[in-house]
Amino acid sequence: MGAESLVAACGALALCLALARATSPGFVVRITQNGLNYAHHQGVTVLEKELVQLKLPDISGNFRIRSVGKVRYEISRMQLRDFHLPHSEISLVPGVGLRVSIANAFAQLDGNWRVKINFIRDHGSFQLKVENVYIKISLKLGSDASGKPTVDTSDCSTRISKVHIHFLGKLGWLYNLFHSAVESRFRKTLESKVCENVVKSVHTELQPYLQTLPVTANIGTMVGIDYSLVAPPTATAQSLDAGLKGKFFSLAHRSTEPFAPLALAMPPDHDRMVYFGVSSYFFNTASFAYHEAGALVFEITDSMIPKGVDFHLNTSTFSAFVPQLEKMYPDMLMKLRLSAPSAPFLNIAPGGLSLQPVVDIQAYAILPNSSLAPLFLLSLRSNVSAVIDVKSGHIVGNLKVGRMKLSLKQSDVGTFQVRTLQSIMNIVASEILLPRLNARLSQGFPLPLPDRIQLSRILVQFHQNFLLLGADVQYEPRGWR
Repeated sequence: MGAESLVAACGALALCLALARATSPGFVVRITQNGLNYAHHQGVTVLEKELVQLKLPDISGNFRIRSVGKVRYEISRMQLRDFHLPHSEISLVPGVGLRVSIANAFAQLDGNWRVKINFIRDHGSFQLKVENVYIKISLKLGSDASGKPTVDTSDCSTRISKVHIHFLGKLGWLYNLFHSAVESRFRKTLESKVCENVVKSVHTELQPYLQTLPVTANIGTMVGIDYSLVAPPTATAQSLDAGLKGKFFSLAHRSTEPFAPLALAMPPDHDRMVYFGVSSYFFNTASFAYHEAGALVFEITDSMIPKGVDFHLNTSTFSAFVPQLEKMYPDMLMKLRLSAPSAPFLNIAPGGLSLQPVVDIQAYAILPNSSLAPLFLLSLRSNVSAVIDVKSGHIVGNLKVGRMKLSLKQSDVGTFQVRTLQSIMNIVASEILLPRLNARLSQGFPLPLPDRIQLSRILVQFHQNFLLLGADVQYEPRGWR
């Protein structure tokens, strides 16, 4: 029985570890109160426009006035002229979502009236003012099956304190005597319509906009990035956090990388509107995916040697360092094939971002019939550092190569002193390979941003095992500029 309990306990532990691994984010997005305030300002602007377009139903009814008798009235063609939301705020509800509170809102509308009093019929227009409108909206955040964020209205309430109607017409003074009864009908109708329109706006405006957040982003034709949510967004007392998978994958075939994301200890910074926690896992899955896709292979020929470099990629040049080449392959062009035997592993620490890649350099002689004759295989080890920035919503980088060390792995042309090739390989790495890598890194990798968002006041900080990016945002509506 004891052995069975131990097996069960081990199985439960393994399951917990597997679940933890499956839901750990490789990329964290944090929206601060400053960011929410900005989004709220944009949202209130949209809501004002939506409320002005409220369609109010016609109202009719009967009243009895002393000394006058039965009054039959109809209110129609009501049109909102404006709806202002001057005071509002958005707040975080930990563990739930967001709450929007609107106070002292006011509106004006007009329309037509028609009445019948005994044998008297009359009609005209009216003006109505609505003041001290209070609206509370609760938003629940979630995620759908594809990993995109969702938002829904979990609660909405509207309270109108003041409604004043003024009838215009020949007998308008008489109809103003029973304005209170009509105002009560207006209040109830408008209160229900406001929340009805809020729910509609969340479904038709906010939710579709959230759906523009990319779940995947293809980087060229070989790899993509998975930005799907690992869990619904979480509201805390200070921020709204969303954990994303944040992993690269080969477009040809997805395979599981042999490492898991580490926990991100996001610092309590709240100066910027949004922060991105980019783990070393994110970058290392990029290395793994590119390696799996066969993209970490580079071929260099003589035509690729920069004009300012005083050597040619041929056996005549290399015979000065490898004497046997002159006899075995005299005056022939050469080709270098550079490849990574394994995916380079990147480290992030407070001091910066670094990696120590190993590159195999296979040298070939190009024979008269264009076939290749293997010459030698070198191993190059180097220290590489990276400068990271954000441009146009993309993470961009620039690599710098430090000290390089060569060693001979195999030779088909006899023995030779490898160190004599160091200067040439330094040129190959710094003048040919590095510019090509940096040209690709300058194009960058897209951040998970919804449509029409621009970033400014970029902050870049290095922490243990992750990169922290901070920024303010600017929303550019359609037709802007």
